[in-house]
Amino acid sequence: MSVINTLADVTRVHAQLRGDSQALLYADDGRAWTYAELDTQANIVANALLDAGVGAGERVAYLDKNSPEYFTFLFGGAKINAISVAVNWRLAAPEMEYILNHSEAKVLLIGEEFLSALAEMQLTSIKTIIVLGDPGVTGYPTFDQWLVGHADNDPHVPIAPEDTCYQLYTSGTTGLPKGVELTHSNFMHCLSDSLAAIKMTQDSVNLVCMPLFHISGSGWGVVGLFNGARSILLRDVDLPAILRLIPEFGVTHSLFVPAVLQFLLATEGCRTSDFSSLKCIVYGASPITEAVLVDAMQTFGAEFVQAYGLTETTGAISVLEPADHDPGGPRAHLLRSCGKAIATHSIKILDKESGAEMPEGEVGEICVTGPQVMKRYWRNQEATSESFTDNWFHTGDAGYLRDGYLYIHDRVKDMIISGGENIYPAEIENVLMRHPLVADAAVIGVPSERWGETVKAIVTRTDESLDEQSVIEHCRKLLAGYKCPTSVDWMAEIPRNPSGKILKVELRKPFWKGQERQVS
Repeated sequence: MSVINTLADVTRVHAQLRGDSQALLYADDGRAWTYAELDTQANIVANALLDAGVGAGERVAYLDKNSPEYFTFLFGGAKINAISVAVNWRLAAPEMEYILNHSEAKVLLIGEEFLSALAEMQLTSIKTIIVLGDPGVTGYPTFDQWLVGHADNDPHVPIAPEDTCYQLYTSGTTGLPKGVELTHSNFMHCLSDSLAAIKMTQDSVNLVCMPLFHISGSGWGVVGLFNGARSILLRDVDLPAILRLIPEFGVTHSLFVPAVLQFLLATEGCRTSDFSSLKCIVYGASPITEAVLVDAMQTFGAEFVQAYGLTETTGAISVLEPADHDPGGPRAHLLRSCGKAIATHSIKILDKESGAEMPEGEVGEICVTGPQVMKRYWRNQEATSESFTDNWFHTGDAGYLRDGYLYIHDRVKDMIISGGENIYPAEIENVLMRHPLVADAAVIGVPSERWGETVKAIVTRTDESLDEQSVIEHCRKLLAGYKCPTSVDWMAEIPRNPSGKILKVELRKPFWKGQERQVS
């Protein structure tokens, strides 16, 4: 057997093909696994889960920062056709509790540093708790203790392509988080077709540093293992460590959200680091300004691939390939796009109100159909039904198509309507980021008696000499007057979720407090 058809096959196949090759190295403590060792460990986890009463189609949860045990837990669960639920460790205890209870997970693998949060939770379905930590300290068995005595044979539980293997929760910037069910089939298409542009092989060295509870973390980690590459795992987004690890291990591939790229560029030593091993950097999950992108391309010297997608689309459903990254050239305008639909997927733009397809170049809601689109939202038929029309998934993002290229404008819900004009914050944020004294920026709509809503810029500045009028004048040089901010607030750090998206809801709250509606 040499074909990977399911998530469970990833370690299985590579254990046969390159069992002695290093699969995974944990940069924080130096522990490492070959593909044969990773597969054997996954088998032991699978049998331990079976002995804990976990059956096919049932959920097992992980709550910790990035650790190598996540992957043995993931692949072990896949081997018994269980479903992995990675919980966002940045959440408050009640939010974690909601996800664990909503998912109906039976087993929880939790990091020792999150036991204080666990003590605040009332869990309704968890039967077994295992801790990543020191033996005898926690009152629960450690991961190693829990595995003792279990067989290392592969259980070979039957798996269908449409069986769910991943359940990741949406960021929950509005309302309660939704559990996105992703199938083996969803993943196989993503791993084999949608990321062909990154040219990863078994000789590649893949850096995994984004949070594993996000598709850009766990999904990217699986990409490296699927390709038989050597993966270097980092517990957290540690900027100096990233700069050190790239030359130390000859990293060839990595994925960064735009905010991390931006912060890396500002990290001491970035401009003098040795990036000669880098072949490809994938970026996505949130908008990027042209200024940051061009600076990153010049600094890192690798091919850049932009991937646009959502948790609900198993990651990338449009890709801007390296050849389309041409700053200063005749195709420079493509840097503002996020590429073309990936193989066997289609994208169309619909009017949010009427559902009619929009003409080329006109903004509407981005909708997608294809084999990477999720199975459904777990235990939420209403949200599932609302998200699909005739097999087309509504992304909630606003954008337009031109010559087959997709251009993102913003989340539909973030659109500002001022004096009857539609204004898309991403366009203004792009302009703000071109100012030399602006380190970060967010744009929101705030109430206005005259216009209904008006534009407010929230800015992180590098020099306090930058004042409100200078920011507004900068925008007036580059934007139509009605799009320009009418006020500017200063913020030391603009809040973002783990995937790098600006928390617009949080920024809007103080200004809309006491208002009957949150838009005008």
